[in-house]
Amino acid sequence: MPTAPTILSDVPGSFAWGVFHERHPKLVRQVLDALPYGPAERAAVEELLVESTGGVLQPLGTSAHDHRQWREWGADLFGKPWDEAPFLWAESYFYRRLLEATGYFRPGAWHGIDPFAPFKNAELAGPAVVDELAALDDLPSLPAKKRSDVLLASALWGNRADLALRLTGPAGDARPALLADDSPLLWSTLAASGSPRVCLLADNAGRELLPDLVLIDHLLTAGQATEVALYVKPAPYYVSDATTADVLATLDRLRAEAGREAGRIGGRLWQAMNDGTLAIRTHPFLCAPLPFSDLPADLRAELSGAAMTIVKGDLNYRRLVGDRLWAPTSPFAERVGHFPSPVAALRTLKSDVIVGLDEPVVAGLDATEEEWRTSGTYGLIQVRTGA
Repeated sequence: MPTAPTILSDVPGSFAWGVFHERHPKLVRQVLDALPYGPAERAAVEELLVESTGGVLQPLGTSAHDHRQWREWGADLFGKPWDEAPFLWAESYFYRRLLEATGYFRPGAWHGIDPFAPFKNAELAGPAVVDELAALDDLPSLPAKKRSDVLLASALWGNRADLALRLTGPAGDARPALLADDSPLLWSTLAASGSPRVCLLADNAGRELLPDLVLIDHLLTAGQATEVALYVKPAPYYVSDATTADVLATLDRLRAEAGREAGRIGGRLWQAMNDGTLAIRTHPFLCAPLPFSDLPADLRAELSGAAMTIVKGDLNYRRLVGDRLWAPTSPFAERVGHFPSPVAALRTLKSDVIVGLDEPVVAGLDATEEEWRTSGTYGLIQVRTGA
């Protein structure tokens, strides 16, 4: 199979280097300011920051429930500098170690306390969500096709999207640019399936999970899916990645809008969970530092029967195509040929990885001075139909 250099974080000024040396220090300050952790937890978090920005990779202690699994995953990495590990692996391990430092998995007062919950809760309670929920009142008046396209676009752009603008704004308004749009293929694939089961691998909570749930409701009520499995992380991960608790909080936020379209959507989703047409799923591998080409057999089997698996977000895209410096014109279908079902990637570009673009598009973007791969300005919908 064709290959490409694995992305590392060893080049000063690179995006991956900036994650460890600029983003993570800010995150650590925010986490320690957001919750009143005690001296032991605070010291452990500070030690992790020092280690991850200039030290060598240390394994989890033997008391950690998953220390054997991580020793296997990092068999050739522990004892080496963090920036010599693959970026995807090292970034994932940072978040696992952050949970260890804050006591998330250990018996005690901080057991099960999401260190990112204050950020997630603030976003879900914020004024932008109020506007998004109000905008849902316009959904029933839209023609079916426009409703499908609007909700797919909102799920793609996540917290860069303003649903109200997408529902009511003029066709020429300023919006982020799609570099690839296979949405017609997504809809036609679902339509051609006699009894479509859809899997959706969620990305972030808050304003990103909200349009995911609205899209799921639309798929079910419009008959574009007979059942949906929503996959979330089994533990807090990458700051805002959605967990089961985040799904329930978002459902509660929808259902609180009694008498409005948001409340009706929340009620339908609640009932769909009751009758099994919507199921929340998770798996330890969803927090693994590995690409989806290494899916374990049980998760591969779960996904293999889907008419379509919708993969949300930048991190899932990195895991789907492989976190490597592929040529941007490398065919998407080749990079995801390992996946066990037809797959659609909905992604806002926030990292270096990109495949499946046309040469003129790449040439035009490269001719600018913009950091287009990581700016979050551009997005894509890419689909591979064969399983």
